[in-house]
Amino acid sequence: MPVSPSYRPDPRFMAMGPDFADPVLPANFPQTITRWRNQRSAETVGLGELTEAEWTAHFGRFQPLPDNQPGPLAMRYHGHQFRSYNPDLGDGRGFLFAQLREAGSDRLLDLATKGSGQTPWSRSGDGRLTLKGGVREILAANMLEALGVPTSRAFSLIETGEDLVRGDEPSPTRSAVLVRLSHSHIRFGSFQRHAFLGRADNIQKLVDHAVETYYPGLADAPDRASALLGAAVLRTANLAGRWMAAGFVHGVLNTDNMVITGESFDYGPWRFLPRNDPNFTAAYFDESGLYSFGRQPEAAFWNLQQLAGCLTLVSESERLVEAINGFGPAYREGLKTAMLTRLGVKPRSPDEDVDLVNAGFRALAEGGEAVRWEPFFFDWFCGGERAMAGARAGAYGGEAAAEFRRRLAEFEPDRPERLAHPMFQADEPEEMLIDEVEALWAPIAEADDWGPLNAKLARIEAARQAWGISAT
Repeated sequence: MPVSPSYRPDPRFMAMGPDFADPVLPANFPQTITRWRNQRSAETVGLGELTEAEWTAHFGRFQPLPDNQPGPLAMRYHGHQFRSYNPDLGDGRGFLFAQLREAGSDRLLDLATKGSGQTPWSRSGDGRLTLKGGVREILAANMLEALGVPTSRAFSLIETGEDLVRGDEPSPTRSAVLVRLSHSHIRFGSFQRHAFLGRADNIQKLVDHAVETYYPGLADAPDRASALLGAAVLRTANLAGRWMAAGFVHGVLNTDNMVITGESFDYGPWRFLPRNDPNFTAAYFDESGLYSFGRQPEAAFWNLQQLAGCLTLVSESERLVEAINGFGPAYREGLKTAMLTRLGVKPRSPDEDVDLVNAGFRALAEGGEAVRWEPFFFDWFCGGERAMAGARAGAYGGEAAAEFRRRLAEFEPDRPERLAHPMFQADEPEEMLIDEVEALWAPIAEADDWGPLNAKLARIEAARQAWGISAT
């Protein structure tokens, strides 16, 4: 393959040994048809020059990348699933394929899979991914990135030519293998596995690996475990705040779906809010609303508590309690910052910033059915002139909206030149509601027509540029 000067392999996790991952073989798929190639992300890790044949060889057949892992590794972990502990988890339909450095940031990034075949942790599953599931993950990841949420990136989607049977959608259905690019796949559940087995030595090994790989500034901390927890608390709190400002509902916030570097990943039954509704759930099987929109911060904190419990095997409880108690202030700061970013204004003072954010949530609640989540931020971006001159002006006539407008007028717009972008000349913003997701899938399922999906992804990228969001 043509190796770009910006391609810098750095496979670190494989040195951890057999207690942490199992060598596996990828499935031998009947065909490999590239359906999504994230060229922008590929260029950031030196893989943008791959030919189509090379792309499918590496991300459909999983031939090793040069000087990288010699073969895939299915990572070992446990986890709480809807707060019930499951010791039979692990990479059941995915694996870590490669690790490499990102140009510019020098971050270590993982290339990992979903739908790449059975592993020792597949249980009764077939190890596959539906093509529709892959399309949904691309849409979620791209939309979240555009909204400034720390997220994995959908790197590649290759259709694999198998007919899959699923109980929750029409079957047989088409199959695919997804590759995602993410900062880390070390889950809270990675620590839980070794705590369950009473392996304090492996917990310390995992702590040292995480610190040296992802938080080198903590290498000299007197207690690496509590320092790592503190860093994970800050990153996770920020992530939760970003979810809330984006109106995003992950749907399955189990401990095996949260990582120590604080990125959102693994998108199954996700949803974006149609309107402000704290009780809105994404998963049809979340009957109690455990992971509803309004309970996501609580879920993140509960998961961090489980991580802290694992670290008691190698650290003092007092230090861990101090670290985890930082979640509340960090979440409030993360939510405030995310909301100001979404509104396109510069911060003033801590009290004024909080008052504006609270006024925004009251205005959203007051609007009820008349005010959709995403159009609210679209209308009020960089000030209220567009809101009161647009089609939804009548929905902003209540007392809460008037109070929000008054407070917003006191804030200075941040980079108001962004309003000149063509997206802000339209009547509606880019949204990602479930009806549109189904509408984008229909032409693929019925006529193998990928045009509407590609057009939507192009509009999401234009929205990212309009909002001025840097790539994650």
